[in-house]
Parts: sequence; C-alpha cells; structure tokens
Amino acid sequence: MQEKELIPYLYRTEFRKITAVLCRSLGIEHISIAEDLVGDTFLLAAETWGFKGVPQNPAAWLYTVAKNKAKDLLKRNALFSQKISPQIQYTTDEKHELEIDLSIQNIEDSQLQMMFAICYPGIPPEAQIGLSLRILCGFGIDEIADAFLTNKETINKRLYRAKEKLKQDNVKIELPSDVEIDKRIENVLTTLYLLFNEGYYSSSRNSVLRKDLCLEAMRLTHMLTENEITDKPYVSALLALMCFHASRFEARIDPKGELILYEDQDISLWNNELILRGEYYLNKAATGNHLSKYHLEAAIAYWHTVTGRDADKWVKILSLYNQLLIIEYSPIAALNRTYALAKVYGNEQAIPEAEKLELGSSHLYHTLLGELYSTVDTCKAIRHFEQAIKLSRSAADKKVIKNKISKLQEVKNV
Repeated sequence: MQEKELIPYLYRTEFRKITAVLCRSLGIEHISIAEDLVGDTFLLAAETWGFKGVPQNPAAWLYTVAKNKAKDLLKRNALFSQKISPQIQYTTDEKHELEIDLSIQNIEDSQLQMMFAICYPGIPPEAQIGLSLRILCGFGIDEIADAFLTNKETINKRLYRAKEKLKQDNVKIELPSDVEIDKRIENVLTTLYLLFNEGYYSSSRNSVLRKDLCLEAMRLTHMLTENEITDKPYVSALLALMCFHASRFEARIDPKGELILYEDQDISLWNNELILRGEYYLNKAATGNHLSKYHLEAAIAYWHTVTGRDADKWVKILSLYNQLLIIEYSPIAALNRTYALAKVYGNEQAIPEAEKLELGSSHLYHTLLGELYSTVDTCKAIRHFEQAIKLSRSAADKKVIKNKISKLQEVKNV
C-alpha cells in the first residue's frame, strides 16, 4: 500500500483505538485533548514518512509517538502548572508515571468502556451517534457532516456541546457492574441501531460512506458479543438484524447509486455469508425469557432473505409485526405491518388499516397508500405519490416515487 493510501487507512483503523485509550487514561472530560494528540501524531507521520520513508511497523510507530506525546503533555502540565493555565491537573514523578497501555486487550476494553460513556442518556441521540462516529469509528468531521446531510460547523457545535455535557456530569469511562449492565446497555444498543440505520437508510449519495456506517455499527455490536458481561441475547439479536439487512446492501443500490426496492432486487447479489452469520446470531439470541424488539425485527429481516416461499413468508412477517407493535409501537413498524397485511390479504383490505394510522405528514405514509391504491384507484394513487414527493427530503426516494407515477400514468393513458 502506497504512503498516500496508507495514512488515511491507518487513520480510519487506528485513530479510534489510540483515542479511546488516551481518553480512558486522561478522563472523558479531555476527549478533545486526546483527539488533538492523535491528530498531531498523524500529521507528524505524514511529514516524517514522506521524508524518511514508512517505518517497518507503521501502527506501532503511531502508538509509540502518541504515547510519548501524551506523557510529554502530562509532564509539561505538572511542571509548568503555575505558569500556564492547565487543562489537565496531574502530578507525576518517576515512581508514579502514568502508564498508557496500548495492548490489544486494553484497546478493546477502552473502546467498550467508551461506548458506554458516549451513550450517556444526558446527551441527545444524534450527538451520541456523532461522538460514536468520531471517537469509536475514526470518522472525520467532513464524513460525519455528510452522513447527517449537514455542515461541519453544525457537527462541531453538536460534538462540543456533547463533550461539555459529559464533562459537567463527570461521566466515567468504565464498564458498568453486572447489575447495571441491563439498565444501561439498552441506550448503547439504541445508539448502535440508529448508527446502522444512518447508513442503511441514509439519504447520502456517498455509497462508500453508507457501507462504512453499517460496518462500524456491526463491528461495535460484535464487540459487545465478544465480552462476557455484555454478551446478552438481545445483543446477538441486534447483530443478527444488522447481518440480514447488510446482506442485501449491494442489491439495494444500482450502479448509479439509485435505490432499488425490495421486490425488484437481484437476489443473486445478496450476501449468503452474511445471511448465514445472521442465522447464527439469531439462534444464539434464542435463549432466556426476554423477547426484545431486536429479536422480532431480526426475525422479520430473516424472512425477507427467504426466497420461494412468499405465501408462508408474508404470513410469518405479518405475525411478527403484530407482536412487535405490542412490545413497542412505532409508526414505521405500523406502516410496514400494513404492507405485510396487503401481501397476505390484498390491497383493498389493507387500505382502511393504513388510513387509520393518520400519518399525513409522513412521505412513507403517502408512499404506502399510493402503492396500495395503485391496483384500486389510479387517481388516488397518483395523488398520494405526489404528496409523498412534496414531503420527502431524499432525492433517491423522490426519483423512485416519480417512476411509480410515470408507470401509473402510462397504464391510465392506455
């Protein structure tokens, strides 16, 4: 790998590891300092490697330099705390020098503990996702702004406020006790779920970024399954859900980056390895007495990967949506349940059920009604599709809906 490709690659893979360890050593109130130290390390790498050549072990070089920079900062702060306004209150001597452990085990532990710290309920979900992308996934500010379809200034302000809140509330970087895990892990799973959805359902045209978001969510969820304390059935269920969805990623987007609807997907593009992995984690999740929404959503996603059994498939999916709505109602789940109802009993029976939802401000609601009316009343279908276009903020969604209108108009004019 050439130097110009190596440093961006290492930034993505190693930035998060080193930052997590430094944050754990310095305290979460000094996230920005940790980020700056690691950023300076990569700048030095770009300057040094271009002049002296790439070291034999580039990652080890980064770890050593970052560690030394952190130690130097702490020593300077201790020695000159009376002369400058210190950001870190730290006293050190030869006997009590801070150890910065960059072993594989400590890196894993640090990332896991950072996950629980970042997913602090005192900061908004979008800030939790943003911090996760930055600290746990190594995404740059530009990439995060692209993912959220906003600008760098907005992201920087969002992350700054989140960091200040963590500092004010004295949030610790630590893994909760066994008793506390079940209370706090739900917030972690929600953040990972939203992070995955940010990639899978993102309006961003950057398909590489979308895949990366999904893969990072899966990596972090897998990390939870690898730790004995956090390896819970509902964690495996969430990972299964992600695997099933990710298995159809390539089939959802055409070469131009446009969205391909489920029924139009080329199943030969589905990733069978991910489907099998999803089945493994879904089976692993089938223990204990707690049935979570992740279990049900994973089961629904599994049935979407089943081919050749449409009648049976949609009956199963409808039943699972009925259970899901009992456990945790959401408008999206209700809309999806109505679509499954149409598959089992027909559009005419599903239309009244859809209209009962009264989600007139949602483009998804009007898209569904347009779909259901397309075989019943073409004019009503077109009206709903046109309303969906007005409400949709996604260029990809608008294009799909316009194509549906065009097909209906062609049939109408025949």
